[in-house]
Amino acid sequence: MKNIIEYIFIRCLIFLMAIIPFRLLYLISDCCSILLQKVIRYRSITIVDNLTKAFPEKSAENIETLTRNYYNHLCDVILESIKGYTLSTNKLLKRYIFLNPIVVNQYFEKGQDVIIAMSHYCNWEWGSMAAGTVLKHKLVSLYKPLSNKYTDNYVRKLRKKQNMELVSIYDPKYIFRLQKNNPKAFFFISDQNPGNIKKVFWTKFLNQDTAWLRGIEDYAKVFNMPVVYVDIERVIRGYYTVQMQVLCNNPSETVPGEITERYIRKLESIVIKNPEDWLWSHRRWKLKMQ
Repeated sequence: MKNIIEYIFIRCLIFLMAIIPFRLLYLISDCCSILLQKVIRYRSITIVDNLTKAFPEKSAENIETLTRNYYNHLCDVILESIKGYTLSTNKLLKRYIFLNPIVVNQYFEKGQDVIIAMSHYCNWEWGSMAAGTVLKHKLVSLYKPLSNKYTDNYVRKLRKKQNMELVSIYDPKYIFRLQKNNPKAFFFISDQNPGNIKKVFWTKFLNQDTAWLRGIEDYAKVFNMPVVYVDIERVIRGYYTVQMQVLCNNPSETVPGEITERYIRKLESIVIKNPEDWLWSHRRWKLKMQ
C-alpha cells in the first residue's frame, strides 16, 4: 500500500508541475530554498564543509554566499527536472540548447558507439531528457533501480519516450549486449562517491585527495569508444546551453588513468568557474586514502 501511495503522489506531482508556469515554479523554488537552508538546514554542515575545503582562499562571507546560491540552484534543478517530464520537445529545446551535437553525431555516421561523460552540474537531468531529440545514437544510461517498482516502471517508461534506455547498475554489462547494428551513446555520470575503495582512481581535485569511479575509462578502453564531455552552462534561470567536447578519440592509445584524469580536470575547471552549480550536498570526500 505504501508503494502505491508513493506512486500516486509522484504521478500527481508531475501532473501539478505540468500546469504550473515557470514563473510560479521559480517562486516555489525560492520558498523551498529558504526552507531547506534556514529551517530544515538540509545537509548544511556537509555543504559548508565541502565548499570551505574546496576553496580555502575564500572568506566566510564568500562561502555563505556560495551556500545560499547552491540551495537556490538545488531547488531549481529538482523542480525543473520534475517539470521536464511534461515539457514538449520544442519547449525543452528552447530552454536547453545543444550548440554542437555534430561532435557526437559524427561518430554515428561512422557507425561507432560513444561514451557521453556527464557530471552533477547545472541541470544534468534535462540533458538526458533532451539528448534524444538532437543525437542520432540510441541512448543508454546506467541507473540505480528505485525500490518502488511502480514508480520505477513509470520512470523507465517516461525515459523510453525520450529515446533513453535505462540499464540497472547491477547489470552494467547488459548495455553491451544490446543490438549491435545500432550505434549507441552510453551516458556515464562519474562524479559520485565510489562504493568500492579497492577499484578507484585517486587524484587531487579541488585541493583534496579524491576517489573516482573508473567506469568511463574502463569501458572506453575495452571497447575503444571515444569519450565526449558534456559541458552544461546556465545562461539565465531556466535556460541552458550544452557544449560537447571530445576528451579522447582513441582510448586504446592512452596510458592508464589518462582518460579519467582528463575528465577530472575538465570538471574541475568548470566547477571553479561557477561553484554553486555543482552538487555540494553529497559527501564527495568521505573516502580517505589508505
